[in-house]
Amino acid sequence: MHKASQSLEVASANVENPQPSSRGKIKEKSSENAKIISYKPAGTGTLGKALEVLDIIALSDVPLRFTDILKTVDQPRGTLHRQLSNLIEEGLVLANPDGTYDPGLRLLKLAARAWSKNSFRSIAEPHVRKLHEATGETVHLGVLNGLEVIYVDKIESNQTVRMHSQLGNASPLYCTGIGKAMLALLPEEDVVQRAQQFAYMKYTETTLHTPELLLADIQKVRNAGVAHDREEHEVGIRCVSAGIDGGENSTVAGVSVTAPAYRISEDTILKWESLVFETARAIERDMVVSMGPRSQQ
Repeated sequence: MHKASQSLEVASANVENPQPSSRGKIKEKSSENAKIISYKPAGTGTLGKALEVLDIIALSDVPLRFTDILKTVDQPRGTLHRQLSNLIEEGLVLANPDGTYDPGLRLLKLAARAWSKNSFRSIAEPHVRKLHEATGETVHLGVLNGLEVIYVDKIESNQTVRMHSQLGNASPLYCTGIGKAMLALLPEEDVVQRAQQFAYMKYTETTLHTPELLLADIQKVRNAGVAHDREEHEVGIRCVSAGIDGGENSTVAGVSVTAPAYRISEDTILKWESLVFETARAIERDMVVSMGPRSQQ
């Protein structure tokens, strides 16, 4: 059940040579404080420009100063100042005493409401818990968002050594098990297009860091029905994943089991392949029942 997914508008540029935002790229810029990432270029209207500023502030690893944001956005200084003032007034951005900016508390309220109303996560939750009980390791549930996977649920391992991932965090599709499992669900033309758009970073020696390497691996995922992260995003971490095709409701998602490489054997990996595949199919079946169109009376 392959299908297209709406592409997320993103952009790629750098601080030393800023360029206008373009479609289909992740925008990564470095500042003295942190790497700044924005996933959506400024729209043509005021709201689009404000959301770009909000994205940059919310997704930064550390609080940003006005000059950091100014280097990243394609907006005049005066316009950016007005955008920040409006966002602060609405409670979406917090101005710190040291001149930096953080996400505002209103975002937490909005996120909590969105989280509580996420029907997909609710449908998947019992299956995610069952998978965790069967493996004893960390289980992730993620959804496709442009060139990334967004983690919407996680159950921690029973072991003392655990993963550092957090709900709501994003990771690149090309170097994660869930990401590759989701790519394998998309039409070939879509996958080829996305493979050309990644700002590839070689996180480890095994990271698939070219379109050719990625596309070859996606074909293997399609044939096997499961995807692997063989220490591709983080040294010492392995995972097995399967894609979840939401069919008519356009959800593209994935589920995975993750653990340190030192404590899992190849026999364990084979067991996980079967478990994550069956978990993904069970979630799909429940999605058809719970999220499909209501029958006409």
